[in-house]
Amino acid sequence: MRYGETGFNLEVDLSQGKSEKVETDPGLTELHLGGQGTADKILWDRVPGEVEAFSPDNLLIFSTGLLDGTPVPGANRTIVNTFSPMTNLHAHSVMGGFFGPELKYAGYDKIVIRGKAPDLVYLWIDNDKVEIRDAGHLRGKGCHETAEFVRKELKQDKVQVAAIGVAGENRVYMASIDSSCGSAARGPGPVMGDKRLKAIAVRGTKDINIARPAELFDVCMRLNKELAENPKVGDWMATDEDDSFHHDNFAWGNARTRRRGFWSKELQDRWTNLKYQHMDRQRGCYNCPKACHNVISWPGRKRFSYKCYGKDTYHMAAFQELDFSYDILGVAQEYGVDSYSTPQVIAFALELLEAGILTEKDFPGMPADIRGRFLYILERIVRREGIGDILANGVYHAARQIGKGAEAYDHNTVKKFEQLPIKLKKLNPPYFLMIATGEKMSITQIEGSFPQDPLPTREQREEFVRNWIACPDDKFKKWFLEWEKREVLPMEASCAITDWNEAMHYIDDSIGLCGFVSAFRGQFGGRTAYHVWNIPQLITLATGLDFDKDKLWKAFQRNRNLVRALNVRRGMRRKDETPPADHWAVRDHEYEQKLLDAYYRFKGWNKDGIPTKETLDALGMDYIRKEFEQRGILTS
Repeated sequence: MRYGETGFNLEVDLSQGKSEKVETDPGLTELHLGGQGTADKILWDRVPGEVEAFSPDNLLIFSTGLLDGTPVPGANRTIVNTFSPMTNLHAHSVMGGFFGPELKYAGYDKIVIRGKAPDLVYLWIDNDKVEIRDAGHLRGKGCHETAEFVRKELKQDKVQVAAIGVAGENRVYMASIDSSCGSAARGPGPVMGDKRLKAIAVRGTKDINIARPAELFDVCMRLNKELAENPKVGDWMATDEDDSFHHDNFAWGNARTRRRGFWSKELQDRWTNLKYQHMDRQRGCYNCPKACHNVISWPGRKRFSYKCYGKDTYHMAAFQELDFSYDILGVAQEYGVDSYSTPQVIAFALELLEAGILTEKDFPGMPADIRGRFLYILERIVRREGIGDILANGVYHAARQIGKGAEAYDHNTVKKFEQLPIKLKKLNPPYFLMIATGEKMSITQIEGSFPQDPLPTREQREEFVRNWIACPDDKFKKWFLEWEKREVLPMEASCAITDWNEAMHYIDDSIGLCGFVSAFRGQFGGRTAYHVWNIPQLITLATGLDFDKDKLWKAFQRNRNLVRALNVRRGMRRKDETPPADHWAVRDHEYEQKLLDAYYRFKGWNKDGIPTKETLDALGMDYIRKEFEQRGILTS
């Protein structure tokens, strides 16, 4: 009997119109945990490096986390993995809500999708009953509209739906997959559209076996109480009114302008009133006491929900205020576009218009006002109409398709993918490493365990570390106590801090924990609900596998090197690991290259960022080493 997981994947071949329930290898769980880890092992085994993102041979994998559906609070993530048409590299995203646990209750740890349907379809999973249904009548419908329609059609109001909108259907590179609760997977939407899969509907009523249920339940009751009572755990940035951090330190427009001092008490009060005047309620994801999603009803728009920085991206890109985000977010979410990349693409287009690289002829009938212009360009992007057909490929590709100097306006991509528009003076060394070498598409999927800046006094730093129970080693406390200037950290500390930040997200994304109750919280107060000291116990109690901190860390290292290997096999090298030129005002190229050298050594990689034979063999990944030798990536 398998505990914690079902032990089965659902294999779906859309070209053949067939599905099959397949038993999985329990040994892989012990090596890779689950979620992203085991999904990436499938990608390694079954998608050769030459396969293009829009090939039928590319896989689209929906995974439950190892602890999804168990009593562990906050374990509810759906992990989506594929290869991206934007980057030609590994694409990884996570969405909250209820879809992941529902899939596990239906009896599956993953849905592995290959091929392409002849026409638009949706997948209906009702426990062991699986159907591939015609979705021609859903063409052109929005993400939430699709979910509502499918529930009515199936006469199942409790079914969970993951869907794409018009953007996904048209293979817009910024298309996302929406879980119908305001949480979306950033990046894999165009692949789902290319496979002509409009939606996946799931209903599950099966039990999940737990190895030691009474003990796990007791532990989870204590964790639930801690989560509910601790205001510094959960995404308090979504519900807190003071958003000065984002508005003072992040860039406005297409990552070009920092508006430090823009925030004021008057503005804060105005935006707070605006939110509460239009907020229906606050809600959370499956089995989580934190209500991090604000549900907004805006006049003339479909109701939507948001959390964290996603509410700021549109009004910051347009140099507007919160009411503009409320006006456009509902539209954008129905179209199914990523709210981090899309505003930057629109702002990029308007910058090119201001510079004369694009002209009014490229935007026929566009309104004169900035808000109308954003909505106009959004419409053309999702439908790939006119200039929107080029912009739909993202800033990096659009800049090179347009030419005429447009490349100079590509302010904010890393590995061809739009990042959060950071705008600071001096470089934080671990953040340089995370942004340069990260392979999870966004800094928010890497950062969080170590503070972004030092505290001003020794006394404050001592208070911070006093309850810093998440630290995997006391050396991190020592480094933080001695840290006085953002840009001054020992090389060893910078590498180890980056490694720890990575570890927590790779672990969370394999076991299904929300980063806002785990990996992302350490930087804001030192206390998190989950860390390397208690996660092994939860895995042991849920699955019966004997885990401790060292074994957990080894699983992270294995998964981290697996993602690196997937991208190396597709051609990624050191030359690709460069943060945007204007992320920080003060730069030192020689120092940054030394940082990169030190990080590669720390990870057990060679000068080009490729895992060495010794590293791969020590992790039991000789299958990667052998293929690298066969391809000439590593010499024997």
